[in-house]
Amino acid sequence: MAHRFEIRKNKAGEFVAYFMYNSESIFWTEGYSSKASAKNAIESIKTNGPEAPVEDKTDS
Repeated sequence: MAHRFEIRKNKAGEFVAYFMYNSESIFWTEGYSSKASAKNAIESIKTNGPEAPVEDKTDS
């Protein structure tokens, strides 16, 4: 599967959830003090993301 989430630790020792396509980071979350919080962020993205509106803030 090309798309996946990864949980990694950053330099500060915090847990960060990354959304990956193949081996490229598409986006990532803020750092969390617990792995459970990073997992909660992933579940929130899965639940709320599909229905999120797109706001184009560029000057066309």
